[in-house]
Amino acid sequence: MQRPSNIILASGNQKKLRELSQILNKFSVELVAQTQFDIPEAVEDGLTFVENAIKKARHACHHLQQPAIADDSGIEVDYLKGAPGIYSARYAGKSASDQQNLEKLIEAMQGIPDDQRTARYQCVIVYMQHEFDPTPLICQASWRGQLLEVPRGEGGFGYDPLFFCPQLNKTAAEMTPEEKASVSHRGKALALFQSLFTEIYSQG
Repeated sequence: MQRPSNIILASGNQKKLRELSQILNKFSVELVAQTQFDIPEAVEDGLTFVENAIKKARHACHHLQQPAIADDSGIEVDYLKGAPGIYSARYAGKSASDQQNLEKLIEAMQGIPDDQRTARYQCVIVYMQHEFDPTPLICQASWRGQLLEVPRGEGGFGYDPLFFCPQLNKTAAEMTPEEKASVSHRGKALALFQSLFTEIYSQG
């Protein structure tokens, strides 16, 4: 199968652009953020991470007539029955900042004992060759941890200062990028994507 020379990233997130570009550069493939083009944002009205990732990838394929890759991710808190889940980026409102979302989660978990503070990050990456691709690549991974009562660390983004990883004895916000990539939901999903992408285009 012929490997594409360009792939659209169905996002304007610079962190995602950097991470995925590092992988695709190995294949001599350029990743281009859809924000460089005058197209509307996809409507993320799915009920799962998979649905929303597919919607975003298909939306980019439709408007730009090129292969596209999308990422949908968030945090699920067991005590909150999986919330904020797919609404992680807008937990405190449609235009909420990371800090506002974090503060809402801190408030929601106030006074909850340690043994009920389990949570997991989820990441779904979807790659589609075209709008009507019947077999998109779907790479899913999760990262289990525990929510602290008080944020720690200055790195990362989103809920990272609250998400504690027993394996490294640090919050996600206290880790180096290399440490985080080795254990995180996105790091594991990206590793799976790289493996599958290699397999598909090994003869390209």
